[in-house]
Amino acid sequence: MFHFPDSSKFTHPGKQLLETGRAMRHARKYHPDKLVSRLMKLTVVLLVTLTLWNIPADWYDIQNLTVVQQRIIAIFAFATLMWVLEVVSSWATSVAVIGLMLLFTSDSGILPMVNPEEVGKLLPYKGIMATFADPVIMLFIGGFVLAIAATKTGLDVQLAKVLLRPFGKKSEMVLLGFLLITGLFSMFVSNTATAAMMLTFLTPVFRQLPPEGKGRIALAMSIPIAANLGGMGTPIGTPPNTIALKYLNAPIADGGLDLGLGFGQWMMFMFPLVVVLLFISWRILLKVFPFSQKTIELKIDGEMKKNAHTYIVIVTFFVTVLLWLLDRVTGINSFTVAMIPFMVFALTGVIDKRDLEQINWSVIWMVAGGFALGYGLNTSGLAENAVESIPFGEFSPLLILLLGGAICYLLSNFISNSATAALLMPILAIVCGAMGDKLAPIGGTPTVLIGVAIAASSAMILPISTPPNALAYATGYVEQKQMAKMGFIIGLISMVLGFGLVYLMGTLHLI
Repeated sequence: MFHFPDSSKFTHPGKQLLETGRAMRHARKYHPDKLVSRLMKLTVVLLVTLTLWNIPADWYDIQNLTVVQQRIIAIFAFATLMWVLEVVSSWATSVAVIGLMLLFTSDSGILPMVNPEEVGKLLPYKGIMATFADPVIMLFIGGFVLAIAATKTGLDVQLAKVLLRPFGKKSEMVLLGFLLITGLFSMFVSNTATAAMMLTFLTPVFRQLPPEGKGRIALAMSIPIAANLGGMGTPIGTPPNTIALKYLNAPIADGGLDLGLGFGQWMMFMFPLVVVLLFISWRILLKVFPFSQKTIELKIDGEMKKNAHTYIVIVTFFVTVLLWLLDRVTGINSFTVAMIPFMVFALTGVIDKRDLEQINWSVIWMVAGGFALGYGLNTSGLAENAVESIPFGEFSPLLILLLGGAICYLLSNFISNSATAALLMPILAIVCGAMGDKLAPIGGTPTVLIGVAIAASSAMILPISTPPNALAYATGYVEQKQMAKMGFIIGLISMVLGFGLVYLMGTLHLI
């Protein structure tokens, strides 16, 4: 799902793994030796941005292009390059995007530069700011709050104990248990926190297995694979899902499809896909990294607190999930449901103001910046002008699907999948919307957007691809070439089956 809260506040036994994984990613990005490289990248970004900002509008060959729209193109290029080149953190880029749009494209911008008679239609500043309070943001916050409460009360550890017990002591069944439970947890809780917790449970298991065998590798690899795949199962499982849901459900006037795709409807077709992929991963892991020891003694430390707060969390957790699944029956959409645990935990004292500091605001700002770009593209009229000027209708529907998935997969292996989705979703929503009925053979726009979300979760070939990958690599039991091999195989299978599923669902008009 999401990156987990600040590790300095994190009390779970997996804290050390979380800190190690974050340290690896931070060292890779901000090592002093890379200062010159970062400055060069920043120079390139600024040159491209200023060039696009100032070149004659005629060079774009877009009909009726205004100065505001040209500035949005330059800001979009700025965001793209900053995210891809990772000059600064993704969330910092998103904050800059919102700031630039407010200053230079809104009706609350710098006066000499936002004269509507000279620059064209301005964006309402309230609309830009409202991207941070978008209903999807509330869904993110609800997911974070559930994760914090589950960890604070020890509910996550207790669930892991209960759910892993039926798998027994046979090595290959223990592996299956870790795959399925990690995948299940990642549908509702942070995949980073889930990976840290499950790898902590595996620490005593690693000591039992002979060093010459490959069972250690299989178990260590099972955690990031299951965490990445499990996120596909629910709309809150990973940020790309939630971003896709926004464009699928947003009103047509705001650049969405107004489909009303619910939480339960998403799970109806994505949950079975995740289960199938986890079983396939199990068989591949056993084939590539077979166990030499046939049995494993599994011991999980940690206890669930037995107090009123714990029971409140248990009841609220299951009521929330039930309401998410029955949104079509109750009429309460998933965004409103996400506020229920927040409200209950706040009123009952399960979470306090210090817990609110643990919410991963960097991810929320990251997503809000992407929403702001989409808002600017649509509200300024740039999207409509671009669609009229570029013959998207002549493109093959299948090419759009495969190209969108391939670009997302490649980018997500090297940068945040949230940044990748925030970058691609608004563009694809516009392009697909412009093609209209021509996308019908592949199931329409939903097939493309959900396909991109699947591609983002399938990207797991490197330790830097996802936080769970970094945590597994930090154990020292997995080599980078082994991770790349498994990541490529599982990712390819995931995209083939995932794209096939959404294509089938689309042609049957089930989404």
